[in-house]
Amino acid sequence: MTDLIRKDEGQPLRAAMERTGVTQADLAEKTRTVDVRGQGVSLATVIKVTGRGKTAANKCRLRTAWLIATALDEPLQRHFDMPSVSTDTVERSTPHGDSDPR
Repeated sequence: MTDLIRKDEGQPLRAAMERTGVTQADLAEKTRTVDVRGQGVSLATVIKVTGRGKTAANKCRLRTAWLIATALDEPLQRHFDMPSVSTDTVERSTPHGDSDPR
């Protein structure tokens, strides 16, 4: 599953919360209303994604990011970036299936 990276250590999220006048608890509740499953994002996760310091998380799941951005009525791209391609996820092969000639 793809993880997204919050922009500027969550500052745009906190600014959006301030603009809309919602607390972390309010935001967690709002994610339940926009979630078709009715599950939403837990308060603990909202705190991690919107918070600062040691307990904050710079990465979160795509679904979590989408629910938070939707609850704030803002575009996902305003708050989160896609991670760059990692060499761990790039498929490697040798030409024509040849084995290492060593």
